[in-house]
Amino acid sequence: MDIKTLHDADIIGISTAKTAFDTLATAFGQHIENWQHEVVDRLGHSEWTGTAAGHANTRITDLGTELQAAKQELGLVSRALQDAYDGFAAAQANLVSALDDAKTHKLTVADDGGITWDKDPNSPNFAGNDAENQAKQIQARITAALNEADHADQTINARLAHLATNASNGTGLDSATAKTDTDAANALLQAPAAGTDPNSVKAWWNSLTDDQQHRMILNHPEQIGNLDGIPAAARSEANKTNLKNLIQDRQRQLADLGPEPKQYLGYVKGEPVINPEYEKWKAKRDALQEKLDGFQSIQNRLDGKLDGGMGGPGSNPPLLLLGIGDQGQGRAIVSWGDPDKAKNISSLVPGLNSTMAGVGGGDAKTAKRIYDSAENSARANGDVPPSVASVFWLGYDAPQLDGPSVLTKDRAVEGGEAYNKFLAGLRATHEGAPAHMTAQGHSYGSLVVGQATQHPGGLAADDIVLVGSPGVGVDKASQLGVGADHVYVGTAKNDPVANAPSPGMLGGLGAAIYETFAHPDASWHGTDPASQTFGGQRFSVADGTVTDSHDNYFGKDDKGGDSLANIGKIVSGHGNTITREDPR
Repeated sequence: MDIKTLHDADIIGISTAKTAFDTLATAFGQHIENWQHEVVDRLGHSEWTGTAAGHANTRITDLGTELQAAKQELGLVSRALQDAYDGFAAAQANLVSALDDAKTHKLTVADDGGITWDKDPNSPNFAGNDAENQAKQIQARITAALNEADHADQTINARLAHLATNASNGTGLDSATAKTDTDAANALLQAPAAGTDPNSVKAWWNSLTDDQQHRMILNHPEQIGNLDGIPAAARSEANKTNLKNLIQDRQRQLADLGPEPKQYLGYVKGEPVINPEYEKWKAKRDALQEKLDGFQSIQNRLDGKLDGGMGGPGSNPPLLLLGIGDQGQGRAIVSWGDPDKAKNISSLVPGLNSTMAGVGGGDAKTAKRIYDSAENSARANGDVPPSVASVFWLGYDAPQLDGPSVLTKDRAVEGGEAYNKFLAGLRATHEGAPAHMTAQGHSYGSLVVGQATQHPGGLAADDIVLVGSPGVGVDKASQLGVGADHVYVGTAKNDPVANAPSPGMLGGLGAAIYETFAHPDASWHGTDPASQTFGGQRFSVADGTVTDSHDNYFGKDDKGGDSLANIGKIVSGHGNTITREDPR
């Protein structure tokens, strides 16, 4: 497959052929129905008996079975053509998009895929200082589109050749053959429901052929990408497709909103009267734009448009997209490195004020800093080559400061269930010996982790890290299911979230005095994880200030002290080497 062939391909012909086979299958079905009424039913109501009648009835019954099998096979040709159309259409659209972007960036794409550009800063066609990086990204997209078209071509050839052979040698008239072929086609359409046990999902995925897996990714990216138990590489491929679909859908919805209504209907006593239609329009527009900005920030990260290409095509480690969706405030899960292959896996749950837009920006860098710290710790301890995957998991609606949600555990309960399933999925799909897995919770995210541990079977983690925690919903580290000596706590002296008073402290002077003496280690959501009563392993972090300490546990602006290095030691499986701090 080459650029010109794919670009100029008239794929409408495939759709036309599919329609023709639909018409043929319908007509054939009518013939079978007529056969049933005019021959089978008439013969059944006749009084013909004897040896010849017996042989005739047997043959007529067999013929009816053969006709039904043939009808099934005709239907499978139609389905194969539809899948082929979908595959070629997706590949062609991706190629055209890449070529359009090349033109936008003043890059010239040759027929063989080579890319050149004007390097003269004084030329009106100067492609800019980032041209080489843009060229690499576009070339990768072109190659992927051509590979997709090749795969679709090989797949349709194989499927149609199989069905043609069945038709020519008569095996397509066999009901068992038709059932096998139909079951194989149906497998392309039936993904397990969301929430299915990840081990069952993995068993289903493994039962599919390579072609069936590929078709599921192509035809149902929103299901496959967010299904725990699907291997990470397949999830990422599906989610990257779904992300583009989500961006296009939000762009379309914004365009469909129509022109902005008048903001004011007029004035009464000099005060403007708000137009209710404007308020409705603006609320819809703002919600759509917020989601679009979030999706676009992640796409920009994957395209290498942020931080010098970090996370873009060819980055080392690769950035995988393990989850994306528009439920609630939006869902996004990214991973530096492949968790199916890594020896050590970290999965961080963020807390207060986390948004989808942040995942593509600073949150992705947070996960990368954890990755780097864990790799450094692994090397320092003789683990060569180091093997790490660092996940940032925004799989729930994190509380925002526009309401009281941060004060309750409702979102943590819901998020904890999803997080529990996600880690179980990583366990199910991991290759080779079980990985060393660290569950991390920051701020309200630590409560999510705490709730995740309370599900039957516990949490698929070996170590737990809690930083800036307002409590995790339990009173003892030993209640988190990994052993108190594997629960690590980092709390900055001046962190206003981790040091927030318990609810009882807010109930007036008498209640505050009682709470101080009766529950001196109480936090907002249970016992203070940094306290001696809780029983975790407290590691050293910088004191920070009231304004910056809560955000500095992961090395932001180099203000976290030993915190990031300690987290890297824990993630790499060397928690026994942390710099310790006495519990309070």
